[in-house]
Amino acid sequence: MKRGISILILGLMLFVVFSFKSSAKINIWMIGDSTMANKQVDKAPETGWGMVFYEFVTGNVTVHNHALNGRSSKSFLDEGHWTAIYDSIKPGDYVIIQFGHNDEKPAEKLHTDPSTTYKQLLKKYIDEARAKGANPIVCSSIVRRHFDGKGNLKETHGAYINAAREIALETKTPYIDMEAKTRKVVMEMGTEKSKSLYLFTKPGEYANRPTGVQDSTHLNTIGARRFAGLFVEEVKKQKLSLEGLLK
Repeated sequence: MKRGISILILGLMLFVVFSFKSSAKINIWMIGDSTMANKQVDKAPETGWGMVFYEFVTGNVTVHNHALNGRSSKSFLDEGHWTAIYDSIKPGDYVIIQFGHNDEKPAEKLHTDPSTTYKQLLKKYIDEARAKGANPIVCSSIVRRHFDGKGNLKETHGAYINAAREIALETKTPYIDMEAKTRKVVMEMGTEKSKSLYLFTKPGEYANRPTGVQDSTHLNTIGARRFAGLFVEEVKKQKLSLEGLLK
């Protein structure tokens, strides 16, 4: 009788433990710049693609979008934003890394060299995410909608795209070439139709932007959803482990 009760108690304990493990949420941490970041209501319709990424994940996932306006891989680290994330990372989590837009700028607090400091910083994020048992994914920057006079998109990210690809290869880290994927979409849409993805508004269309805006770097909600979808599409194409957490 006592033995039967003991077995029953053990069985219940195992059930509770495994039920807890199966229900524990996986975290997806997103670090990057304004093209990925959450936006305040008064910035509408500006939308970072990380802001809508939660729409593409299953119910067992929590998305933490920590991307910030105006940050480079250097300033994000120097300001302590990575430390706060690192302290919260759990085994099995994912860390999506996308910098480059601001690394190109000459300001000392932002600038990194694509062949040295940029790669070193990306590697730091990769190594430290793995040290916590997480799964890093490196992304290149999304394309800027900067057309030349012949209807072709200019190369504005230069060596930073190759640097991101190279460090991903060197560290055997999954790599999503967001620049290439977004470039293809924007080129196919052309100079006028592609404005529907970026931050273009007419005077008076939004009360917070009375004179209108023409911004070929930042996205609107339509563009953010489209570009987040491109990320998801490539994760599934590469059959990355993250695929199981996506709709």
